[in-house]
Amino acid sequence: MSDREPPRRRVPGPAKPPRPRSAVRRQPEPGARPVRRPSGARPPYQRPLRLGSPRPRLRLVSLTLTLVLIAFVLRLLQVQAVDASAYAARAEQNRYVVHTLAAERGGITDRNGVALAISEDAYDITADPTMFDRKQLKVGDGPEQAAALLSPILGQSQGELVKKLRPKNRNSRYARLATRQTPQVWKQIKDLKSALAKKAETDKNTVNVLAGVFADPSSQRVYPNGDLAAGILGWVNADGQGGGGIEQKLNKQLSGKDGKIRYAQSGGREVPTAGSTETPAVPGSDVELTIDRDIQWAAQNAITEQVKKSKADRGYVIVQDTRTGQILAMANSPGFDPNDLSKADPAALGNAAIQDAYEPGSTAKVMSMAAVLEENAATPLTHVVVPNRLHRGDRLFSDDVDHGTWYLTLNGVLAKSSNIGTILATGQLGKTQPEANKVLYSYLRRFGIGSYTGLGFPGETPGILAPYQKWSTSQQYTIPFGQGFSINAVQAASVYSTIANGGVRVEPTLVRGTKGADGRFTPAPKAKETRVVSEKTARALARMLESVVDDEQGTGVKARIPGYRVAGKTGTANRVDPATGRYHGYTSSFAGFAPADNPRVTVYCAIQNATSGNYFGGQICGPIYKQVMEFALKTLQVPPTGARPANLPVDYKP
Repeated sequence: MSDREPPRRRVPGPAKPPRPRSAVRRQPEPGARPVRRPSGARPPYQRPLRLGSPRPRLRLVSLTLTLVLIAFVLRLLQVQAVDASAYAARAEQNRYVVHTLAAERGGITDRNGVALAISEDAYDITADPTMFDRKQLKVGDGPEQAAALLSPILGQSQGELVKKLRPKNRNSRYARLATRQTPQVWKQIKDLKSALAKKAETDKNTVNVLAGVFADPSSQRVYPNGDLAAGILGWVNADGQGGGGIEQKLNKQLSGKDGKIRYAQSGGREVPTAGSTETPAVPGSDVELTIDRDIQWAAQNAITEQVKKSKADRGYVIVQDTRTGQILAMANSPGFDPNDLSKADPAALGNAAIQDAYEPGSTAKVMSMAAVLEENAATPLTHVVVPNRLHRGDRLFSDDVDHGTWYLTLNGVLAKSSNIGTILATGQLGKTQPEANKVLYSYLRRFGIGSYTGLGFPGETPGILAPYQKWSTSQQYTIPFGQGFSINAVQAASVYSTIANGGVRVEPTLVRGTKGADGRFTPAPKAKETRVVSEKTARALARMLESVVDDEQGTGVKARIPGYRVAGKTGTANRVDPATGRYHGYTSSFAGFAPADNPRVTVYCAIQNATSGNYFGGQICGPIYKQVMEFALKTLQVPPTGARPANLPVDYKP
């Protein structure tokens, strides 16, 4: 068998079908006529379809995209380069919140550090009205919903809250809903706010309508002793400012300086990672008063009981340290509780002891006697014949009781509180009545009459003392015994402290000093001192004032204190009714100091318009003097007097 492969045989495929004749197009032979087609068999002419050029459309799209990109680039340049700072500021304004950090108000204490006014933590409830807008909350009644939730918590009507949450100025971002709310109130709001926020995260139908409610730390003023010394302390108003008393007088020192905190917030919540800036608040200074809380309580309790018993309009008691001029107590009745001014009688607000001006009556006779002694016009033993009636000017003067002719010493004139005797004694101050008036006026001014006391207390009255040239015919003779001019209670007490201090007037003070945030105590400036009368005259007056209390003929026997020598003077003056401007009722008073031989404390009491029982000063104010003075002497641990009273004669035999 040959190695060659046999030749492959071709397998014929299927035969092609014959081409139709009509389909075969013959080429005409050269020189032959073209073959004509039948007219009916020729197809109509069709123009070939041509597509438009894509280039114009591409150019248009490219141009459009280019313009759009240019617009984006220009806007980007404007935002990031040209107006970058403006947009950043606007973004921060919408993102960052600034809150005031209220400074803690300084406390007020008595001379022993006992708290009289303190500040407790509180919150001012605030809101950002822009966060209650429809665009923010996606609801149109956001303020109404928020007000409905806050109303029972804050104790305000829904209408009031809606006005604050939807102010007329739509750009306003701050509204104060309530001030000085307790931590418990803010906790209620905060818990409700958190609950709404948590529910809004899972329930799309829930809206946190309290997202725009915040709290600024503040403080609430509290007076632990209620109405004790309210007239001195005053109160703090709704704006956190002192509204009266020491709170008003020393408001700047007590208030301190508020701080600020700035932080980012989103949805009413602080963003902790965004950082914050804070300017700390500087707390106010603490103020230490000169008053003693216990003595203040004794004085206030005594005058309150007597005012009620006498059904009087009001009364006051002043207790003063004779050596330093410091006020140990300043009590008023009726008073008020600064913790709740809504229940206070508007007429009782303030400090009547230094704001009321009234005619002092016979307690002022000590100034007339001081002038007579200092001018050497008489001595305590000078004889004075006192008739039952005395005609001077256009009036006929009398004493408070009818009597025959009295033969009194000058000491007796003061002890028996004789108006006629006082007129006769002061008439010796000059060769003529006008000269005598001039001398007496000068002494009244030295004692501080017609001038402010130096306390600088809000609403203080300097009293009324007309220049001696303008004294009327009757004033020339009434002023010596305490009618025709007016004083306040602190001025009256200061007169007796001046005599007790050896004739040197020390301006009254209420503040011992302040303690700043650094803990350093800064004492108050030293009180101004003025020599009014000589020490000799002051000692003589002290002995004469003892006769008022110690002698049986004196008008102040109810002020006696066993174991102590007491110097004092009664007063019962016709009272000018503030409502009518006419004389109606009486001003009853008692003033004095103890121990008489080594004075430490002055006490002054006055009661206005007693309408029940006795109205004489020695009868209703003498016992108050005794009660308060005894308490003060024991509190200050003043030892009993060792020496005997002077026992100057009151009268003589003609």
